[in-house]
Amino acid sequence: MSMVVRFLVPGLLAVSGVAQAMPDQLLRDHQAARTARAEGRILPLREIERRVVPQVRGAQYLGFDYDPDRGIYTLKFLRDGAVIWVDVDARTGQITGRSR
Repeated sequence: MSMVVRFLVPGLLAVSGVAQAMPDQLLRDHQAARTARAEGRILPLREIERRVVPQVRGAQYLGFDYDPDRGIYTLKFLRDGAVIWVDVDARTGQITGRSR
């Protein structure tokens, strides 16, 4: 058991450093979205979802990413084992791109 712990713990610690970088970026993106929404520059996420989710019939909505530099929400869906990415202009709610 101690042999497993000796090898497992350093690996987990190394991975945790990488994992920490991701939440930091997500936090910055979240803050940018909140600020833009508070200033009236973008639509609320719930409004974007209300408009877009029904257009992707037969797919399970997984969540979103926000790119503050482009002002784009990317909504993620799953249909038949394939991920579908839908880019949406955060200011207008219009779909600007779609995979698959």
